[in-house]
Amino acid sequence: MAEPRATPPQPLPEFASKRPPERADAARNRRRVLAATERLFASRSASEVTLDEIACEAGVSKATVLRRFGDRAGLLLALLDEHERALQDEVLRGPPPVGPGAEPQQRLTAFLHLLLELSVTHADLLLASETAKPLTRYRTGAYAAWHRHVAILLAQLAPRAPAGVLAHVLLAPLTGELVTHLIRDRQTAPADLDAALASVVASLAEPAAS
Repeated sequence: MAEPRATPPQPLPEFASKRPPERADAARNRRRVLAATERLFASRSASEVTLDEIACEAGVSKATVLRRFGDRAGLLLALLDEHERALQDEVLRGPPPVGPGAEPQQRLTAFLHLLLELSVTHADLLLASETAKPLTRYRTGAYAAWHRHVAILLAQLAPRAPAGVLAHVLLAPLTGELVTHLIRDRQTAPADLDAALASVVASLAEPAAS
């Protein structure tokens, strides 16, 4: 019986949340609010910073912040989005092993390494965005893109595995809550997390047919 033909890998989508066109003053206010939020988060825990403080630091009204971002969760996701777009650009257009051209195992390991770095660097922001509103993180364009990318690579790496579910499993350790718990509460070294993820990816790789 003939082996079923593998489905050709689909390209990684751009973030679903495209920014709508903005007036110059609206774009300026957005940049001021995001910069003010970043400054305040650098000085203390993101969970302690209020929207009133952010508005004051940015020199705008709280109503302006709410009008632009909707609520606290929307503001946090917008700030996180700035960092995630840089990673997306590396995945789409950067050199291998993160960008196109590397073998699936190398590319997946490299991607998880960079996503772990982002999660560790912005753990406070990630945690605050995930806890501001239930399930918000999983409904973002960024998470959908990461999941799609990981699932595509897993389908190439282990064709018989349930790639969609496994992609969620590989991304689960990189949530703000677990990263914060492991690194701050359990004193786990980021290098150990990185090695653990690489080990899981290696264990999924199916040997090439002889």
